Amino acid sequence: MKIRQFVFGAVSLLAFPLLLVSSDVYKDGVSKKSTDVFRTYTSQAVPYRIPAIAKTIDGSLVAVADYRFCRADIGYGHIDLHCSISEDNGKSWGNVFTVVEGDGKKIDNNPNLSLNAGYGDPCIIADRTSNRVLIICVCGYQTYFAASREYPNQVARLYSEDGGRTWSAPQVITEQFYAPFDNAAVGPIKSMFIGSGRIHQSRYVKVGDYYRLYACMLARDKDNNFCNFVVYSDDFGDNWSVLGPVDTAPVPAGGDEPKTEELPDGSLLLSSRCGGGRLYNIFKFSDVAAAKGEWGKHAFSGERNNGVTALGNSCNGEVLVLPVKRNSDGKDMYLLLQSLPFGNGRTNVGIYYKELSCSDDFDTPDNIARDWDGRYQVTNKASAYSTMIQQQDGAIAFLYEEDTYGTNGGGYTIAYKNFTIDEITDGEYSFNDKVNRKKFLKGLKR
Repeated sequence: MKIRQFVFGAVSLLAFPLLLVSSDVYKDGVSKKSTDVFRTYTSQAVPYRIPAIAKTIDGSLVAVADYRFCRADIGYGHIDLHCSISEDNGKSWGNVFTVVEGDGKKIDNNPNLSLNAGYGDPCIIADRTSNRVLIICVCGYQTYFAASREYPNQVARLYSEDGGRTWSAPQVITEQFYAPFDNAAVGPIKSMFIGSGRIHQSRYVKVGDYYRLYACMLARDKDNNFCNFVVYSDDFGDNWSVLGPVDTAPVPAGGDEPKTEELPDGSLLLSSRCGGGRLYNIFKFSDVAAAKGEWGKHAFSGERNNGVTALGNSCNGEVLVLPVKRNSDGKDMYLLLQSLPFGNGRTNVGIYYKELSCSDDFDTPDNIARDWDGRYQVTNKASAYSTMIQQQDGAIAFLYEEDTYGTNGGGYTIAYKNFTIDEITDGEYSFNDKVNRKKFLKGLKR
């Protein structure tokens, strides 16, 4: 596996107070700037956590994060959701504003009556054919570990009709995610939430007015196993259904916060946080329009199989598939990206990459999990959750948690960088939006 390592420079305060920019200097002297979208500048400040990002139909980047007055997760008190928007591919970011404000109140010690206490752990998607943007988040005054079917983690939904500039009041949709499991072999589930970061909107499946949405949930089943499921929506988040059987989880135990992405053949990849790397599974469709098919057997990816390796940590990250050209021979293919902290511990966030050039590369979870091609280190600082999407200009927008200023105060600065595929892979691959997917699939050989 090819590993790129860099020498990092000091933080510059020249842009304070509007935007703070730090310069990470590669060993060849070329600098790469990062921008503080949401800044935790001192250990006394209200800290930020949990980045999420979307690209709207006009190309704007909409970034969202927790603003944690309680300095902890949902269930411990007051959390707001903040937003900032870039209209120029991340070169500049607008003023931070509040999407929804919690009140931190616990009513009669009853979590079900305290829905407005806080809103956090956001995941977001901007519709590819309209100005609509959707956020799903956890809300209320109940912790994941203490929750029960009677007093669950609550789930809220918010919509924007103008590309993220203004937002609706939150609507609680908890039962859409809990009720399907009430009579399942794994249920009733005691707690759940949708993995923060990016909701995936299908590139290929459109039902009615919208392309299908896929989101991943972490659930605590009746036996307290941490299991993963994928849910989907064909009406841009109004209604959600479970993908595959409710009795069998694609990751039945040992998983954590999950993400999902479509593979080149249209099957669906699940990537789940776990100690040391990732757990992967693949859903193969028998009837795409009806969302019918089956999951494979999940596989671990880590140091022992030359996979994505997280030394001394378990952390949320993002998974992304893009069409590329391999520069050594001009061959069209796809590239799979996975972000996570390289470690040791929650440090050195970066991006692993793996070429998908033949069916053997992505036909089974085992083949996805093993033999990744290289990695790109984004930062050498304490750093944790990350998410990424492709910008209008083809670059990768990377939003991540970084302890930029050594605050160690229950949160991070939410920093932004962007990279081309050439930069991430040291010139081995280039983004190529001209890849003919049908020809690519037809030409695959095992």
